[in-house]
Amino acid sequence: MTSEAAVSTPPAMSVTPAKRDYYWLRSFVAGGVAGCCAKTTIAPLDRVKILLQAQNPHYKHLGVFSTLRAVPKKEGFLGLYKGNGAMMVRIFPYGAIQFMAFDNYKKLLSKQIGISGHIHRLMAGSMAGMTAVICTYPLDVIRARLAFQVKGDHRYTGIANAFHTIYLKEGGVLGFYRGLTPTLIGMAPYAGFSFFTYGTLKSLGLKHFPELLGRPSSDNPDVLVLKTHVNLLCGGVAGAIAQTISYPLDVARRRMQLGAVLPDSEKCVSLSKTLKYVYNEYGIKKGLYRGLSLNYIRCVPSQAVAFTTYEFMKQVLHLN
Repeated sequence: MTSEAAVSTPPAMSVTPAKRDYYWLRSFVAGGVAGCCAKTTIAPLDRVKILLQAQNPHYKHLGVFSTLRAVPKKEGFLGLYKGNGAMMVRIFPYGAIQFMAFDNYKKLLSKQIGISGHIHRLMAGSMAGMTAVICTYPLDVIRARLAFQVKGDHRYTGIANAFHTIYLKEGGVLGFYRGLTPTLIGMAPYAGFSFFTYGTLKSLGLKHFPELLGRPSSDNPDVLVLKTHVNLLCGGVAGAIAQTISYPLDVARRRMQLGAVLPDSEKCVSLSKTLKYVYNEYGIKKGLYRGLSLNYIRCVPSQAVAFTTYEFMKQVLHLN
């Protein structure tokens, strides 16, 4: 029996062009579904994270759990899911592009450039994450703006209005890419270490403890995959490590994305200036790492669900 880490796609010589196109479509769908399931699981935590990171005046005096209690009281239960509609519109193509790009970059690095071993997972993950960000960034800006709003203090009435307003008042198309640089810089280590950690744990587990941690894939008995609970554990560990490394850059990204919404937006016009301002004004714990406890709570289930759902969808869509 073969580890799935070693056999991720059918041999190229036996796949016709039509079937190859169909394979990419199935891979795209698998990644999109995985991303949507992961983000829906942690949508309330994502809303609170944005409120805390950007020092929303209505909640900046509160902690993570007190904010989780305060939002439903002030805005109703659905307030915890504000901005989630824009997130779902963004996350399906984001997850689809990221997972599909990772597989392609991994093949490119190993077969055409000659980079193999664990390092090619790190590089492929970083490249896949940045590719997905560039393709879906405007939707992430819209989602952040909507999630930052508080009931009774609305600047935008919905997704379409947010697009229209930002385009007219914040420099046209460039307004949708505010904060792109710190996002890409932050995504490189986040996605890279996420895929690297998960892939390494998976390959080591299947190599050294195949009977304890693995089982035959439902669509291809010759391929060994991780058991569901082991998949969840590996994905959670990967998310925790990746988020810890990239969190300060995520804080800077959010403040730059929110732009004119923040009263101190003129001090957050570049990555270096934003990081320096947040550090000088709020320090490390209450500034650069504000909301980190929430991030651990959200990133562990998010990455666990994302990787596990993707592995499940690969079996459902016969991608092994």
